[in-house]
Amino acid sequence: MSGADVAGFIALALLLIDLTIRVVSVIVVPRNRRPSTGIAWLMAIFVLPYVGFLLFLLIGSYKLPKSRRDKQYAINEFIIETTEGIEQVSDDDPWPPWFKNVVELNRTLGAMPLVGGNDATLVGDYDDAIRQMTVDIQNAQRYVHAEFYILSYDKTTKPFFDALEAAVKRGVMVRVLLDHIASVRAPGHKKTVKMLNSMGVKWHFMLPVQPLKGKWQRPDLRNHRKILVVDGDVAYMGSQNVVDRSYNKKGNIKRGLKWQDLMTRLEGPIVAGINAIFITDWYSESNELLLRETRAITEDIVDEQKDALDMQVVPSGPGFEGENNLRLFLALLYNAQERIIITSPYFVPDDAMMYAITTATQRGVEVQLFVSEIGDQALVYHAQRSYYELLLRAGVRIYMYQAPYILHSKHFTIDDEVAVIGSSNMDMRSFSLNMEVSLMVRGRSFVEAVRAVEDGYRAVSRELTLDEWHKQPLRSTILDNLARLTSAIQ
Repeated sequence: MSGADVAGFIALALLLIDLTIRVVSVIVVPRNRRPSTGIAWLMAIFVLPYVGFLLFLLIGSYKLPKSRRDKQYAINEFIIETTEGIEQVSDDDPWPPWFKNVVELNRTLGAMPLVGGNDATLVGDYDDAIRQMTVDIQNAQRYVHAEFYILSYDKTTKPFFDALEAAVKRGVMVRVLLDHIASVRAPGHKKTVKMLNSMGVKWHFMLPVQPLKGKWQRPDLRNHRKILVVDGDVAYMGSQNVVDRSYNKKGNIKRGLKWQDLMTRLEGPIVAGINAIFITDWYSESNELLLRETRAITEDIVDEQKDALDMQVVPSGPGFEGENNLRLFLALLYNAQERIIITSPYFVPDDAMMYAITTATQRGVEVQLFVSEIGDQALVYHAQRSYYELLLRAGVRIYMYQAPYILHSKHFTIDDEVAVIGSSNMDMRSFSLNMEVSLMVRGRSFVEAVRAVEDGYRAVSRELTLDEWHKQPLRSTILDNLARLTSAIQ
């Protein structure tokens, strides 16, 4: 066979492979995906067939391995069986007529019941949140469960680590979970791992990407939760990681960036619900089911002397069949009657959320959105900006939190009735790819406390107007629109 024949044969083979990839992609890629996501993947594959197809094989599935999903299902069944009929809530203030259906939605999706008799304190000072968590760890008698997307040993978090070590020395069982990819990327990772090993705590990476150890799933599926539980009596959850507020990155330090977060300290039966999230994740990573540390969410632990806050934990992520957080957010947005205030550092909504928000303004509901004036992630920052004009035209008031702070808090309020706080951003990553935890709270005192935080944000923010937006340079518009296209690939 001559050289020309060989070249012709190779060209024909490549042509057939290219054609096969395109045909198979048209059949396979759109299946069970949003149209926008399917189109984005098809565009990538048709423009760069081999690269696009390989990327799709690598990160095209947002499902966790079946073994992990089976564990999640088993835990959900356990929670439902052990909490059946114990939805004890306050009745001093009647529920809004739509609230019961939202509670049922959350129960169906995430298995957790709504429970009353809880107390909550918001902690908006970054360093104080670490101090308060440290104090509660110092008082631990039985166990400490710490689960954070990023947990890093540095000068700011040293007291936190010291408290964990001291707890171990006095016989307290300390368990720690930290996300694998996020932790490996964090400065000082090796020192953190060395400290965890030397302290004697039991710890595991979450969603490890270690193919040589037989541990593999889509590498950008991450556990984004931030949870601390002490003795089953006190819990923390919210947006803050355990790391210096600069994240110890040279670029952040050079720009003077500081993270602004919001955590909530919880007491009451809801602590058992937060602990159930940790137990689920610990089981997924270790195959150890912590029944001895499981405290049932039952009526006998409801303290009627508390602030009578009704709360419901809503876990979400690729371990569930539906997008639990997105469905909760949409249900609340569509039921708002007077005011919606959203705080989200990474606001890249899907079509359903954009319709819910713009529909709210069209039916007379006041909508405010708090975002950062500057961004720490260029791609997400520009993708987010691509939605501003549509939001402004719809009547949404956008407040930009002053630089050099990154407003990393994640919460929103609906009328004077309900607040949601947690780890979930309002973006497609948090809806589909990240394991998140949200807390829905009904109680005017808590909503008023969140509103006070929102008032503080507003005092140091500037409002973006449509006139100002129209003056942005063309290059910004181009970057925003290109970034928006990439956000659809999931």
